[in-house]
This record gives sequence, C-alpha cells and structure tokens, in this order.
Amino acid sequence: MPSILEMDFGEVEKRICRFIKEYVENAGADGIVLGLSGGVDSAIAAALASLAVGGENVLALMLPEKETNKQKDLDDAIAIADQFHIQTQLCDITETLNGIYKSIPAFDHANRLCRGNIKARTRMIFIYYYANNQNRIVCGTSDKSETMMGYFTKWGDMAADITPNIDLYKSQVRKLALHLGIPKVLALKPATPALWPEQLAESELEIKYETLDLILYGLERFMKPQEIAEELEIEQGAVDRIKARWLANEHKRRLPLSPKLGFRTVGNDFRLPRHTY
Repeated sequence: MPSILEMDFGEVEKRICRFIKEYVENAGADGIVLGLSGGVDSAIAAALASLAVGGENVLALMLPEKETNKQKDLDDAIAIADQFHIQTQLCDITETLNGIYKSIPAFDHANRLCRGNIKARTRMIFIYYYANNQNRIVCGTSDKSETMMGYFTKWGDMAADITPNIDLYKSQVRKLALHLGIPKVLALKPATPALWPEQLAESELEIKYETLDLILYGLERFMKPQEIAEELEIEQGAVDRIKARWLANEHKRRLPLSPKLGFRTVGNDFRLPRHTY
C-alpha cells in the first residue's frame, strides 16, 4: 500500500540538512551550487540546502535553452529561489550547445537521445564552473526512483559532489516538498528531464510513479516479482520489466570498473574517510 512509503518528514529534513551542513564544513567550501529547473527534485534540493547553510550561501543556476525553454518552469524556479532566499544566476546555454553541435564532425541532429545527453552534460559544465570558481559544493538533485531505473544521463545530471535526495522515492520527494512548504502545484508537477520538447518522465518509463515506487520498494527488499505483482494486483510482466531495467542500468550508478592489480584499488577497497581531508 502507498502508506508503506510514509516517513517522518520532519526527521528527514533534519537529517538531510545536517548531512549537507557537515559536508560543506568538512570540505572547507563556501557554499552550495545546483541547477534549479522548476521541477520538484531540484526544488527540494535547493530548499534543503538553504535550510542547511543559509540561502545566501546557495547559488541556483537556471539553465534554459531554446528548444525546451518554458517560461512556466523559469517562473517556478524563481519562485523557489525567492521563497528560500537563494541566490540565482540565469545562464542561457543555447549558444554553447550550438557550438558543440557544430564542432562534432559526425553530429546527427536527428538523434535526440545523443543531443539530449549533450544538454545534460553541458548543464553540469556550467554548474561545475561556478563550483570551481567560487569554492562551492555541487548538489545533485536525483531521486531514488529515477536513479534505480537509470533514468538519467551518465556524467550529466548525476554528476555531483552530494546527492541529498537520492534515498527518497519520487512519491516521498513530493511529500517532503509539501512538508517544506513548496506549493502543491509544483510538488505534484509532472516530471521531465527537459532534454527535448514535451518530454515526460512517466510516459518514457511507461508507468506511474505511485506504482513504480512500490515495485522498487519491493525489489529493494528482495521480494520476488511474483510476490510484488500479487500484492499490487498488476501483471507480473510489468514488474519483470522494471526489474530488468533496474539491473541493466547498474553500470550508470557505479564508478568506472577497473581490474584488481595492486594491494588496494582506488574506489574499490582503497577509500579514505571524508573527514581526513
């Protein structure tokens, strides 16, 4: 039942804010930078960052481009920035994208997936520039539903130093947004990566988040697809499809693999606690 995803969102807010604050302090950074799209994921990341370190120490980049630009999204992003007293910077990336397209000898404009992935990675170039230039930590905005499904651009929207939303399913993100006082119309707004016009996440995932989240919840707890399907009263084929996509996209959730050659291997069994640097 949907109630299985209920949480103490007051406690969730405190834990995430403490996580963000401690990370920024331990890194010796001067604040946070993130992309603010006008969607619910980036809205709660921005809100939590503001609550953690103060809005004056959070920079939200709004990164429109000609093909997918919608004034409503920009207005929603500005409204969140105003509500949580966040600093903003508008960066139109259209010219940059056109330059990249023209620079690639084999560029195929008809391949919207490749073109869209360039957009996601270009956004992160801008965000990381501000992070480098202003000694800020990059805050990612991805949630658990889309991360488990691999519904993101590798080295694009998942490129970040911290990802405070990543252990919250989309259903939980929406409820946390309401808890934080984010307007209901934005909290329940249809999700989109905005990589091409009229793109909608649920259409591409071919399932509603309310059902997807419960399937993923079951898979996370080692339930068999048949058990999940029976409890949700849906076809097992739908659960099998979700599980197959989840497993197939594991490569997108991991650092690059390397052969084990030395005594300790970087990123595998040679990892240092963050508080030592």
